[in-house]
Amino acid sequence: MKFTKLSTLLASAALAVSGTVALAADYTLTISSWAPPTHGINAKMWPKFVEMVEEATDGKVTAELKLGIAPPPAQMDLIMDGAADASIIFHGYQPGRFVTTKMIELPGYEGSAEAASVAYWRTYDKYLKAADEHRGVKVIALHTHGPAQLHSSSPVTKLDEVSGLKVRIPGGVGGDVGTALGATGIQVPAPKVYETLASKAADGVVMPFESRKGFKLTEVAQNVYEVPGGLYRGSFAFIMNEDTFADLPADVQAALEEKVFGESLSREIGKIWDEIDAIGREATEQTEGNAINAASAEDLEKFNAIAADVRAKVIEEVNGTGVDAQAAYDMIVNEMAAQ
Repeated sequence: MKFTKLSTLLASAALAVSGTVALAADYTLTISSWAPPTHGINAKMWPKFVEMVEEATDGKVTAELKLGIAPPPAQMDLIMDGAADASIIFHGYQPGRFVTTKMIELPGYEGSAEAASVAYWRTYDKYLKAADEHRGVKVIALHTHGPAQLHSSSPVTKLDEVSGLKVRIPGGVGGDVGTALGATGIQVPAPKVYETLASKAADGVVMPFESRKGFKLTEVAQNVYEVPGGLYRGSFAFIMNEDTFADLPADVQAALEEKVFGESLSREIGKIWDEIDAIGREATEQTEGNAINAASAEDLEKFNAIAADVRAKVIEEVNGTGVDAQAAYDMIVNEMAAQ
């Protein structure tokens, strides 16, 4: 991907997410994003990325955000082809392409999205990247969303009531858990959940609390069934075109690697997800007709047994890639506990 001088992009200034004086930039990255304009990914995460990039490079590099270039499942190929310089991908949208990423999605982890994201990056660096599942792009951060819960139009107050429901569930571990609970899975990208629920094509969705605000679930899924630790955690990566990075001057590359990419950016993105999860919970509590139903101790015991079975199956699956899945799992648990 060839860079474009910012002076030729001033017509697109309305979409810029740079935080310093843009005219000083020598290089402008094009960011492709699939989330709604006001979602935390676009409103908070990408601006934080640009702020960190500009600060690390003394303003030599900035970025502009473009929405709707391609649907969520196409972002990986979009970046590989050089149609944009950077993007965010959700691994569950591409079943079969990513396997080791399921390690961070497992139910039962205790801790914040920030702690999970830091643990994820460290475990990826030590174990998971050996599988080379992101070949063709440069991984610059990894993160998770907060614990995913069931959001439904009708109240769900018991775990057994999930069986038979038509539920939008993403791929990856979310799909494994949905199947184990007896739900009929419907796979649609996150930007389509509102219309899917509004049209009654699904009874509910399994997503983190931020979706109450980010995808307006307070309007179409007024009820939340909450399991401590969540039903799963979604896995994301911030990725960059390899040629884009290679074309940057050596000193700029070094600054980005040292000050932005990897654990630093992963931590900041995870921290933001904790923030937007809190916003989503607050929106639920303040919206008339919305309710949060906590799982009972009996239901939690049932779910823990289901979660243990899912973990065993995923660990076996990841072992098949040549990665020591049990060691990776143990590292995630220990790293999250240490945060």
